[in-house]
Amino acid sequence: MLTVRFFQFWGIAGLAVAALLTGCAEPTPAARPDTMIDLRTVASGPRVQAEELDGAIVRQPRNASLYARRAAFRLDAGQTDAALSDINHALALDDAPGQFYFTKARALRAQGYIKAALDATDQAARRGFASPELNLLVGEMHLASRRYQDALDQLDRALQQEPDLAAALFYKGLAFVGLQDTVQALDYLRASVARAPREPEILHQLAFLSNAYRQPDQAAIYAARGLKLDSTYAPLWYDYGRQFELQNQPEQALRSYARVAQLDSTFYRADYRLGLASYKARRYAQAVPHLQRALRRAPRLPDARSMLAESFESQSLWAEAADQYRLLVAENPGNRRWSYKVWKVGNRARGVVVDETPRPAPVEAIEPLDFYKPGL
Repeated sequence: MLTVRFFQFWGIAGLAVAALLTGCAEPTPAARPDTMIDLRTVASGPRVQAEELDGAIVRQPRNASLYARRAAFRLDAGQTDAALSDINHALALDDAPGQFYFTKARALRAQGYIKAALDATDQAARRGFASPELNLLVGEMHLASRRYQDALDQLDRALQQEPDLAAALFYKGLAFVGLQDTVQALDYLRASVARAPREPEILHQLAFLSNAYRQPDQAAIYAARGLKLDSTYAPLWYDYGRQFELQNQPEQALRSYARVAQLDSTFYRADYRLGLASYKARRYAQAVPHLQRALRRAPRLPDARSMLAESFESQSLWAEAADQYRLLVAENPGNRRWSYKVWKVGNRARGVVVDETPRPAPVEAIEPLDFYKPGL
């Protein structure tokens, strides 16, 4: 499954989410604040906007709408724990507005609690909240759960309400990737980038797909466009390196992969490529840190553990090599090669040198034939 920055890209689809939630249900006359906040005077930036509401909440501690508005701003500022606390407080005061549940769903999704977030979207819908952003959020969560057809159903509903919603087109493209319908996937991703041409994530997915289907020339175009928008976005540097590799330009590819590793130490595919190149060139000391980082993120990368074990062994790091060979035996029970390596390298780690020089088989003495026998 492609790696997607779901909630960084969510900003395209939900540019008006904070504004949407500032219009929560009108408070009852008893709860109406004495002085309403004039949002035109609020300083820019979600974090500052949330802080601007602190004083109003102190003056009106039972105004659910104020807590919901601050929750939305905190969510946009990346303060998910504080946002969830605020929206739960708002719901404790007033559980009628569907928009409150939508905010809660966003906060829960940002924390990775998809099932709870889907329950919150159900509550929002039951309370009459309807918007393309709600369908988009539900569709994205189905996509993250690999329920591709359910995702498409929700995204179609979002597009019925807002046909040019770039995020919905983007997620539809990814859903078709999951369904292995490459033609449809590329069509929707191109439609998405046509409506949001300055979003690097869409260009990354187009470049990634182009590389996957051996179209490096096209991948180079998408990656270069994306890097002009954001030269620090590691996935685009990986795409750029991969197209060099596919065009048999390994040095340029390795430079791009090294740039990825500098920008994002968690991007395991770049470390894997760098480790593989160092291993093939017998630069074992250089291969080790890249392979270790890659395996921390993806323990079953093809041949990565065997390359790491052999890199340790080639440097006479017997204990480290033996540990990796034991893991290979656990992953491949019954494999004679790895079992033998555990025995051999384990002995070396204990200071026992195994003599592997082939020895000739012992020759048994043969009694000579006696052709002359007395009496004959």
